[in-house]
Amino acid sequence: MSSILDKINNKDLINDEVIATDLLVTAKAAVRSYAVAITETASPEIHKILKKQLDETIQLHHEVATYMIEQEMYHAYDVDEQVSHDLEKAKLALDMPSS
Repeated sequence: MSSILDKINNKDLINDEVIATDLLVTAKAAVRSYAVAITETASPEIHKILKKQLDETIQLHHEVATYMIEQEMYHAYDVDEQVSHDLEKAKLALDMPSS
């Protein structure tokens, strides 16, 4: 039986696509959080800071999405291809041994 550390070090589990996907999802969540925070503040100073952080996070999301599209990790413009890609990754996940 393999240990958790062996699974973490397994290149099939942690690779550029997994890292980029996590970063993309995190950036998307941050965009939502900043947008909500902006609507909840009455302070012009805080509003300005949050707007700057929102703009930077939108840019990060764009850069990560562009990288993933260029590396054929994300098929934003071809739904059928993205679904096929997602199904392939889901099958890999289901075939992984449980801890």
